[in-house]
Amino acid sequence: MIIKNLASVLSPAGRRASLSVLIFHRVLPQVDTLFPQEQDARRFTEVLSWVGRWFQVIPLDDAVVRLGNGSLPARAAAITFDDGYADNATQALPILRHHGMVATFFVATGFLDGGRMWNDSIIEAIRAHRSKVLDLRDLGLGIHPLESKDQQRMAITSLLGQIKYLEPARRREAVAFVKEAVGAALPENLMMSSKQVMQLHHAGMQIGAHTCTHPILTRLPDEQAFDEIRGSKLALESLLGSPVDLFAYPNGQPGKDYHIQHARMVQQAGFIGAVSTAPGAAEMQSDVYQLPRFSPWDRAPVRYGVRMLSNLLKAPAVAV
Repeated sequence: MIIKNLASVLSPAGRRASLSVLIFHRVLPQVDTLFPQEQDARRFTEVLSWVGRWFQVIPLDDAVVRLGNGSLPARAAAITFDDGYADNATQALPILRHHGMVATFFVATGFLDGGRMWNDSIIEAIRAHRSKVLDLRDLGLGIHPLESKDQQRMAITSLLGQIKYLEPARRREAVAFVKEAVGAALPENLMMSSKQVMQLHHAGMQIGAHTCTHPILTRLPDEQAFDEIRGSKLALESLLGSPVDLFAYPNGQPGKDYHIQHARMVQQAGFIGAVSTAPGAAEMQSDVYQLPRFSPWDRAPVRYGVRMLSNLLKAPAVAV
């Protein structure tokens, strides 16, 4: 009750309202020993029970409109997922429906129906590697001991950090090199099928666009960046037979992963709003094409609630 009351003070209804947008990626059926902090079904159920107790969860498209006209309810919040993992349909959907909540699922369309994102290729390659050391010095990516889970996590963090901001062609080359060095078959069922995207849509969930191939937009020529933005919208609208009005920037750090011209591209492509990964809460004067998002990782309800309250006090970064 204390957290709810404080949230009502910090985020009242109307023109002084704030919008908290939570970001998730996966909901696993059980705890992943390599990434125990990742959401699993039991933990996601707990989180939704806490959020539903303290905040009023509303669909993101409704929230965007009401933010602009000053009619948000007190303690407004929205739930989003990025990338388009298959467990969004198999695990997250039933839990959301149980709690009577609507989420927005931002889908990178190029990975539907058997695709795999580059970062998952790295993660699953490290998971599958059976030697004690992975030597990637030939590509300038270092040598990585892999005897323990901690060492595997360190290797993944190092490789993702080194590869993420490479030019797209160089990034593909680096990922292919890692896969070849490991020499193991990698899973082909991590991402949603088109049928699962339609299942979410028919269940009343919202589908948003997340580019086609999940590039860092600042690493692309403007014409190619616009094609990625608009192409994902058109692909999803063709699949669903319905408008796709919301967009999420890949990686999403303002000024680093997207610039102000990309926000204008999103507007030009016909979206009504877009989300970044800058922490903080949106207010009436916020740019609806740069709405902040965050997700507390605390495992105790009080700490989780305090983290959400503190987020209401943050001024989000934006690209200028």
